[in-house]
Amino acid sequence: MLALMVRLGYLQIYRGEELALRAVAQRMRPQTIDAQRGRILDRNYKTLAVSVGADAVYALPDSISDVEGTARQLAPYLSLSEAELISLLTSEKSSVWLARGLTVETAEAIRRLGLPGIRLVQRPQRYYPQGSLAAHVLGIAGTDNQGLEGIEYFYDEILRGIPGQQATERDAAQRSIPGGETKVVPPQPGHDLVLTIDTVIQYIAETHIQQAVISSNSERGLVLVMNPKTGEILANAIYPTFDPNYYQEVSAERRRNVAITDQYEPGSTFKFVTAAAALDLGITDEHRIFESPSAWEVGGGRVRNLDGRAFGRVTFREAIERSDNITFAKLSVEMGPDRFYRYIQNFGFGRRLGVDFPGEIAGTVLSPSRSGQTLQWANTGFGQGIAVTPLQLLTAVCAVANDGKLMRPHFVKEIRDAHGQLVKHVEPEVLGTPISPQTAALVSELLRSVVVNGNGNRAEVPGYFVAGKTGTAEVPEIGGYGDDIIASFVGFAPVDDPALAALVVLYKPKVESAFGGVLAAPVFREVMEESLEYLGVKRRQESRQRSALPTVPNVLALTREEAQARLAQGGFFWTMEGEGTLVTDQTPSPGVRVPAQTTVHLYFDQGEPQEVEVPSVLGLSMLDASTVLTQAGLRIKVVGSGVAVQQVPTAGMQVPKGSLVEVQFEL
Repeated sequence: MLALMVRLGYLQIYRGEELALRAVAQRMRPQTIDAQRGRILDRNYKTLAVSVGADAVYALPDSISDVEGTARQLAPYLSLSEAELISLLTSEKSSVWLARGLTVETAEAIRRLGLPGIRLVQRPQRYYPQGSLAAHVLGIAGTDNQGLEGIEYFYDEILRGIPGQQATERDAAQRSIPGGETKVVPPQPGHDLVLTIDTVIQYIAETHIQQAVISSNSERGLVLVMNPKTGEILANAIYPTFDPNYYQEVSAERRRNVAITDQYEPGSTFKFVTAAAALDLGITDEHRIFESPSAWEVGGGRVRNLDGRAFGRVTFREAIERSDNITFAKLSVEMGPDRFYRYIQNFGFGRRLGVDFPGEIAGTVLSPSRSGQTLQWANTGFGQGIAVTPLQLLTAVCAVANDGKLMRPHFVKEIRDAHGQLVKHVEPEVLGTPISPQTAALVSELLRSVVVNGNGNRAEVPGYFVAGKTGTAEVPEIGGYGDDIIASFVGFAPVDDPALAALVVLYKPKVESAFGGVLAAPVFREVMEESLEYLGVKRRQESRQRSALPTVPNVLALTREEAQARLAQGGFFWTMEGEGTLVTDQTPSPGVRVPAQTTVHLYFDQGEPQEVEVPSVLGLSMLDASTVLTQAGLRIKVVGSGVAVQQVPTAGMQVPKGSLVEVQFEL
């Protein structure tokens, strides 16, 4: 008895408080209360993602005596077999989840069964009321209230909130003890995110890129729209898309936001970077003359223009209008790897921009070395051998539109608490100034000329003065380049006060004439026009000097029928040479004022270039000289007026068919 009394005193007095707490802890069965996940809204506070209540079912294995019977009754209502349920119901854990996100009907049916050890509880479930709209931006959230992809993942800590806890005293059979203690720690809801995305512009972009991908039989397409002055991403549309409410039905690859996570060779859209660097360094100006043959030997290799065309003597402005590879290759070599590389990096290529989105890659840029890379850098000048992300390319052209200032792109505009109070406003951030404001203004003017006088004419929007660049890039394969291409267009508008910049990319289209100016430029035009109208940007009339002479229209990259219709509308005649389907060049050039009913010579793709002998036109009038050169399969560039006194190339030289002959006329 003495020993028992000592033992009892030890337990009751010395360890009494400790054992009492352990007893309470044994009776208390805590249960996590999920916090309400914050909403995701567009820039105008339209809901894109919200958490809604949904029933979930869990089991208390220690309270289930008839495991097989319970499994048999539950199986018809859950996506689990009887064997899987038996495995869960015999778990050594105190509780196991059986299913989440039940429909109201399923939850009510399970509740009516009244099975011992089976409990139902409300748990928040993520819901995307706009369906697939901006799916690649939003990403997805899992059943445990956690972000898994996209914005949901990147801002998970802000959206998730702090979970709470509820603990109730229960007996060994898991029944609530009458009068027992209940402790509740309430959850703290997550903050709301206000995105820079505008659902109207996003819808416009998604609609047009879907149509373009289907009509061009492309593997994939994307449209990015950005405010060039702030770096705000207004639209990020990718097709094929998916519905984040049913994300399990599509692969992870299809859910990837390739505008940020994937790289590609930009092709000729990259030429504005080369132009900006060369102009900023003072290596060239818009009037500098370049010789552009059909091919140029450099660094142990050969650089060619598209389809082997020879442009002859061209100004720098004409080179960018006609997307002349050789001129840009020459500029790259003339700048040298070190200087050119510095500009490429300053424009944001070859490094992460720090966008608030997971999975951003840096792209691939050739590093300068002392020898052996001349050919590679020549190719870089016209966008080959360099890999960029779509976001990098658009951000770079935004720097041109923004007086040379490179802005950090971002998806989130504001963070607000559950009561709508502002927690943080994301301010625009300048990453650097790769070029001077004067250079940016000149590059903008040249990109405007690409649309007015070059092969970007399908991107023009009346009254909004588009500036931009087309791109038709070959897709690299092991050992070289294959037949697949990427068609793209990048630009901004209005050129004198840019409100929007956009990039359109179509991956591996399977149609004839799969060029950026043919496929991507019209998509840019539609997206830009509808978006600018929605934003209330007023159209303006372009100021023109009055002249009695009509202006030669731009018919580059148009089909035969489209070119004929446009020339006929202006009162011009025409001739056609070549077997291709699209106009690759025209004489006189677009924008030139000529007498009414002048004949415009149209040139089409002729396949492999043929050598022809340059005839002499000295002493001839402009009309006769144009006729002689056209009959020889050559093009004429007129300088002055009167009688021909000089020509380049000179008579008797062998040049590729379709080459440009510059003829000086004097009275």
